[in-house]
Amino acid sequence: MDNFVALIPLVLFLAVALGISFVARRRSVGEGGFVKEYFIGNRTLGGFVLAMTTIATYGSVSSFVGGPGQAWLVGWGWVYMAVVQVTALVLLYGIMGKKLALVARKLDAVTVIDVVRARYSSNALANISAVIVVLFFAATMVAQFVGGAKLFEAVTGYSYMVGLVLFGAAVILFTTIGGFRGVAFTDALCGIIMLVGIGVLAAGILTAGGGYGNIMETIKANHPAMLEPFSGGGMPATLYFTQWLLVGVFTFVLPQSMVRCMGFKDTKALHGAMIIGTVIIGLMMIGVTALGVLSAGVLTGSLADYGSSVDNIIPRAIAQTLPSWAAGVAIIGPIAASISTVSSLLIASSSAIIKDVYLHSCEARGVQPSERGISRGSQAVTLCVGAIVFALAVVPPDVIWKINMFAFGGLETAFFWVMVCGLFWKRAGKLGALLSMVGGTAAYCACMALGFKVMGLHQIVIGITVAGVLMVVGSLIEKRPQAEQQRIDQVFFPE
Repeated sequence: MDNFVALIPLVLFLAVALGISFVARRRSVGEGGFVKEYFIGNRTLGGFVLAMTTIATYGSVSSFVGGPGQAWLVGWGWVYMAVVQVTALVLLYGIMGKKLALVARKLDAVTVIDVVRARYSSNALANISAVIVVLFFAATMVAQFVGGAKLFEAVTGYSYMVGLVLFGAAVILFTTIGGFRGVAFTDALCGIIMLVGIGVLAAGILTAGGGYGNIMETIKANHPAMLEPFSGGGMPATLYFTQWLLVGVFTFVLPQSMVRCMGFKDTKALHGAMIIGTVIIGLMMIGVTALGVLSAGVLTGSLADYGSSVDNIIPRAIAQTLPSWAAGVAIIGPIAASISTVSSLLIASSSAIIKDVYLHSCEARGVQPSERGISRGSQAVTLCVGAIVFALAVVPPDVIWKINMFAFGGLETAFFWVMVCGLFWKRAGKLGALLSMVGGTAAYCACMALGFKVMGLHQIVIGITVAGVLMVVGSLIEKRPQAEQQRIDQVFFPE
């Protein structure tokens, strides 16, 4: 009976999310047509929804399960590392957002890859971008499915497959049906639920541990190094530096975040999103990571006692510190994080395949697909990508936060210099962009596969450095026709 009680809040949440998608789908497409409506919501998002959909996309199940689990193991040092995440929306909307939005409106661009194609006049670069997006998004989505299903299993007592089928089917359906607008509004709901889940779990941990003071005394007695900034060597300065880059500074070039800059209604909405989002993401990311540390005052065994995986810590904390109904509410937070991330990546993957590859190919051949055909094709692709990711998640990999960080690093390496130089450096050219994206991403993946590091720094440093050097060298040796430079100046660098 307790298992069923814990299940009720989650089922109700999924039903509401699905209902929102149906409502969004019934709204008029308007002047923009299906493509603009389905992939960027016809550029009509207000500040609050824009902030919440970005936060919900950024805050994955790794943020709610893997990260806090690692904090349980390492201590407050992991929380101090998480602080840098408050910069994410400032950099995204304060630096990238306005410029990208202005350019996108000039070009009538619907995707980030539309902007890349126009800036560098390269179909090859656009197609490579689409492949990279889909592959790294798929890895991230697998991690979200696995994390959500494992959490469901640990808290409710139902099997991993039941959890996977339940919310996997729900998220695929409401993304397929609702498109970008549906995803944005369900993301806003997910963001609110994440905050509620954090509050409920915090209350449970503090109560079970006898209050904050008692928890700190327990941690001090058992693991005093957890209270130190460097966690007795568990958080070296090199880890701080590279994690700040990986989950903070470089995140503003993630395609799933940048596309939100193309969907806001006006400048007021953009500024509102930056302010609201920064406050909420700070509370959310710092708060949930701190709960991982506090749970060490309640879950006092060794890692082996909890299945030898940090991914089991937060699920165990929920199950151990909360009654069934409250556990059912708390579980919605991380599952909402999983759902919101998957839905955003699904819609972005679909846009990469349909808009950036298929429709561009049709345009090049002088073929004009019908609106109905595009609609059905887009929804079919969304459904297929979701089904493939679901199938990959049936046999779950371990340590989901590492999978998520790998995908983050790959996308950041591929797009950082291509987007930053493309928008802010006139001399950036096609050859430099191609070399940067391909060479940087290849270097990053090779170093990750081999475990190769320089001075103990995460492989993102190697990837970004190689990509940057190749961008500069390639751009400087390339000779651009005067007419092409004038076109770029007119659209991207107007006086």
